[in-house]
Amino acid sequence: MLQDKFGRRFHYLRLSITDVCNFRCSYCLPDGYQCDSPRDFLELDEITTVVKAFAGLGTSKIRITGGEPSLRKDLPEIIKTCAGTEGIKEVAVTTNGYKLPQMIDAWAEAGLTNLNVSIDSLDPRQFKAITGHDKLQTILQGVDRALALGLKVKINSVLLKPYSEALLGTALDWLKEVPVSLRLIELMQTGDNHDFFNANHVSGLPIKEQLLALGWQQAERKVTAGPAQEFSHPDYAGRIGLIMPYSKDFCSSCNRLRVSATGNLHLCLFAEQGLPLRPLLKEGDVAALQARLQSLMGKKEATHWLHEGFTGATKQLAMLGG
Repeated sequence: MLQDKFGRRFHYLRLSITDVCNFRCSYCLPDGYQCDSPRDFLELDEITTVVKAFAGLGTSKIRITGGEPSLRKDLPEIIKTCAGTEGIKEVAVTTNGYKLPQMIDAWAEAGLTNLNVSIDSLDPRQFKAITGHDKLQTILQGVDRALALGLKVKINSVLLKPYSEALLGTALDWLKEVPVSLRLIELMQTGDNHDFFNANHVSGLPIKEQLLALGWQQAERKVTAGPAQEFSHPDYAGRIGLIMPYSKDFCSSCNRLRVSATGNLHLCLFAEQGLPLRPLLKEGDVAALQARLQSLMGKKEATHWLHEGFTGATKQLAMLGG
């Protein structure tokens, strides 16, 4: 099992397969994707080596991220590779869902178990204002299809000052009938959004207090779960999760590592730099890669230092998929 010097164990790998995204979300890529580095993304055999190495060290959950992972035509093959690796029990994809109704059946057939869809507003006009695309109804159709296929579905919504109050009210009505888990995520400061962050950051703590006052109860956290504090209510089909990276002791339960689309290990989303793995991936040497991963665990820090304004190498969230 991969373990750091603080005793944290890493059951969960977030694997980016591209940093390209076709949305222009106001908090991430407001000017659209800018190709400022070679797009030499991991090939399928390199991804196979990554997944085998992590699975052999106790990782049981793989989340495939981007950018927008569905922009890779071989995404079904990548899902199949992950799902077919011994030790991997959960395979997830995080997507903006722009072609979800056309794609979700192929992903499910390949072995997908979990789906995260980014929906920052349930109001079509607000959704378009945030993302630059009038695709909300199409994405919701894809969510319905994913649920019909039996997938576990989470909705990712970034809390933004102009929209968060309306989002919660609309979401509560939606969650009465729809069995998804809505993740409300505090906006995080990155290298290029300092002014936007200061103008739009909303704390999740008042929402937590509101949920508790309305009778929502905090659920027990699974060993492979992400960082959300999740809440359920007997009168609702869906759940609500709060991801609050600025809250006390947020990093104490960290159970995830990240590999970038170009083959660098990131010990934290906001680490100062990625640690190169590519030479070992090109060789396909699983044992050597495992030894390298274990040797790097001592470099993982106790916290992300976000509360001190440190954003590391993360210019924007599409670099690593959050």
